[in-house]
Amino acid sequence: MDSTQAAPFKEKLLEMQASLLDSIALHRGGLVSRAEATAEHFAQLEDPQPEVAAKKEDELSIDEHEVARLANIAAALERIASGTYGQCIDCGDEIPIARLQAAPEALRCIACQEAFEKLHPPQ
Repeated sequence: MDSTQAAPFKEKLLEMQASLLDSIALHRGGLVSRAEATAEHFAQLEDPQPEVAAKKEDELSIDEHEVARLANIAAALERIASGTYGQCIDCGDEIPIARLQAAPEALRCIACQEAFEKLHPPQ
């Protein structure tokens, strides 16, 4: 995919990145880490300890998901810059435009993604 074809995807990825960063800042009350926000948030609660522990785990899990999404977006932007965007990282075939429109950060074509998920099921 040439830079002209990749330009709309770059714009979409940058929008996704900005939106995610804005959401993170909003939910954390600023640009503090999720761990800091969680510690502050739960320091004042008088809930039973197991409930507090479960809520902390949920918030930290959200943090891991956000970090992974930001990393996937950054990796896609790097592939655009290097001229490899739109190529499946496993088989090297072109990823269909429809797939990239649905998931601009996609690393693999559908067949390779399905094979990857069979070997590495989501947790």
